Amino acid sequence: MINFEVLINDAFSVITNDKDLNPITNKKVLSLINTFENGFWNYNKFQKFIWNNIKETALNHRERNSLAIEGEDSLLTEAAINLRLSESENDIGRGSEISEILLYGIMKKYYHALPIIPKIFYKQNTQDNAKGADSVHIVIENENEFSLWFGESKFYNSIENARLDVIIDSVKDSLTLRKIKKENMLITNLSDINDFEEISTELRAKIIQSLSQEQSIDSIKPILNIPILLLYECSITKETTHLTEEYKTQIINHHKERATEYFKRQINKCNEVDLYSEIKFHIILFPVPEKKPIVDKFIEKAQVYRN
Repeated sequence: MINFEVLINDAFSVITNDKDLNPITNKKVLSLINTFENGFWNYNKFQKFIWNNIKETALNHRERNSLAIEGEDSLLTEAAINLRLSESENDIGRGSEISEILLYGIMKKYYHALPIIPKIFYKQNTQDNAKGADSVHIVIENENEFSLWFGESKFYNSIENARLDVIIDSVKDSLTLRKIKKENMLITNLSDINDFEEISTELRAKIIQSLSQEQSIDSIKPILNIPILLLYECSITKETTHLTEEYKTQIINHHKERATEYFKRQINKCNEVDLYSEIKFHIILFPVPEKKPIVDKFIEKAQVYRN
């Protein structure tokens, strides 16, 4: 089981020095880092995590179960076929699947979430029908309760202020009545919700009823969570060769500052969203030394499986 080190996993209200922001009690911060080995950032470990979790978003539940009988190679081959691969380095979406897959893996590993809609699978196979959130999950809170998670993910060259605005606009758009209703419809119509043994018959019925088009989204917002993954190229990480306490401290400070800037901007742009204070937001920060080698290696491996 591949684990990344958790540097921050706390309420935003605890880690920020800007106590004038409001609301902040509905926000959390998760900071993750990869290891180093032999003087280098561990690219192999990161790639393994991606490929270990690609099945959750590029194949639906029944395909995963069916192909599992044939073995891991069959699973990965079919998953690779469903990827949107671009060889052009000028394509701004090149490698975007990496952040989506990473978010699915993080949701499973660190939030114990069920991948209710494998978004890459449906984007490839139903086109516009699946556009919207980059991930859709359900977390079983107890035998009678669940929470709903609509994720956003980006793989950036940096997370300077200008880049933050792009994902905040995307988050705000995802909170419109039309977008929430559309994701709810996908869960009830397209998803694998009937295939998960972890969901009891009673809870499954409650989920389907709660997400029906007749229900007001006002009842959904208190159980709605928005995880926001910022996978990004980091100069601190690029200049580091070993996993030292100094490096961890630098990343912690950087992530606290970036989380504060992100949420400051999000509050400014999204505070007008109805019941904004009821929705829970989770910013997830993950630094890498360079984006291009990760994307190149991912596409190279995907092409091998496809061929």
